Amino acid sequence: MQSYPTSRKGFSLVELVIVIVILGVIAAIAIPRISSGSKNAGEAALRANLQSLRNAIDWYYGEHNNVFPGHNDDGGSGPDSEGSFKNQLLQYSDSAGAASTTKDAAHPFGPYLRASFPKQTVGAKAGNDGVHVVTDATALVPELAQNAGWIYSTATGQIIPNVDANATGADGVKFVNY
Repeated sequence: MQSYPTSRKGFSLVELVIVIVILGVIAAIAIPRISSGSKNAGEAALRANLQSLRNAIDWYYGEHNNVFPGHNDDGGSGPDSEGSFKNQLLQYSDSAGAASTTKDAAHPFGPYLRASFPKQTVGAKAGNDGVHVVTDATALVPELAQNAGWIYSTATGQIIPNVDANATGADGVKFVNY
């Protein structure tokens, strides 16, 4: 009787099933954590962007005789406009708010934000850096019909993200209350 060498060349069906079950369990645990991590990253970026914008607005207000950015003309965009608001935060300015791309004796203030205006990071307007400027002193409310990531009041200096008014973060706080 001849004996053939027994060499195993693969995995058994039972071994393959066990590996597939283990991978399924790992995926069931990891995928929700990864997706909530990206959501939390957008919320953290929103908080950071709001903090940067509010600091810039306060700094401008302090250096420009208690006038909020955007309220006065930047020298071209007109008062109470998105252009004036952004230019006065991103460029150098004089005490009246006229903006310039270069710092000189006439434009000693600013810039209050570096490089570019921050984008809104959550909701339907995520990725949008547009600003809807309002001039009244009433509490701001999101205006989703506006094609802007932010809502800003030149009367109060308040800025909020343009998101669904009832949308909340992982902590249960409404985004408009950040």
